[in-house]
Amino acid sequence: MKNKPDAKQDDSHLQVLLKEMLRIRRFEERCAELYTEEKIRGFLHLYIGEEAVAVGVMQALTAEDAVVSTYREHGHALARGLDMKAVMAEMYGKVGGSSRGRGGSMHIFDATKRFYGGNAIVAGALPMAVGLALADKLQGRPRVTCCFFGEGAAAEGEFHESLNLAQLWQLPVLFVCENNRYAMGTALTISESEQHIFKKAASYGLPAEAVDGMQVSAVEAAARAGCEAIRAEGGPRFLECLTYRFRGHSMFDTQLYRTPDEVEQWQHKGPIVQLRHELEQSGGLDEALWQQLEQDVRQEVNAAVAFAEQSEFEPESALCWGVYQEPGV
Repeated sequence: MKNKPDAKQDDSHLQVLLKEMLRIRRFEERCAELYTEEKIRGFLHLYIGEEAVAVGVMQALTAEDAVVSTYREHGHALARGLDMKAVMAEMYGKVGGSSRGRGGSMHIFDATKRFYGGNAIVAGALPMAVGLALADKLQGRPRVTCCFFGEGAAAEGEFHESLNLAQLWQLPVLFVCENNRYAMGTALTISESEQHIFKKAASYGLPAEAVDGMQVSAVEAAARAGCEAIRAEGGPRFLECLTYRFRGHSMFDTQLYRTPDEVEQWQHKGPIVQLRHELEQSGGLDEALWQQLEQDVRQEVNAAVAFAEQSEFEPESALCWGVYQEPGV
């Protein structure tokens, strides 16, 4: 008979997950403020409300696994372990950023973490994931490639082509659909005849399932099971995480397609709210510990902003680096 898990160990792990989600939330809230101050320019797509997906899935990945993402990738980057200072500097477009300020909000990238970037093209990450996984399979490397994308990607040809080839060639890909119910401003209910995205994946023969994307523990369990199956049996797996973004598609979104009441209802069952309540009920979190978590996270965010403010912009002389010539040439 298996021993029962130690409650204190469980609480300790859940506290880690709570802090990781809080880091993403406070980072993005600060980014929204900085955007209104015109410190961050261009486009900005916030991940607020969806933190359980990134944090839960990352628990199942190793340092050797690869991650590809969308333009809403700040949460994925932080959960993957990218330095918050480098991510914030990238948002500013500064040299201290993870891509020397050349990627900005939609193209966070760090090869040392095998985080192969945000992608501004809807569904653009899926073919990349298939390519990375194909390379690993041909080289005999026991890796998983994790691919994040939104439900809007299911309307794109790359979605179907990528799933087909991944299953046909039995590639080690964990496809993670973050179904937040609105592709930009279009509700899934009026754009897709089959609104269960995992069923689309299943039609190609992929083992696929849906999970509550507002419950970080549920996401972690499903991701672990998926990765274990990929490593043991080969072939892809598909995970549809049912979630909800609390902010608009981007900072320019007037959100006329949904009501404030709808957003408020979802906020009451947000991933941080749910996990905080769970820990309080189990005795794993009190007000003092919560305040300490908040303080630690806010200090980290403040340090990241200070780093970004102090970092420099690239000089004009570096304009062609990485395009026509290598840095320093």
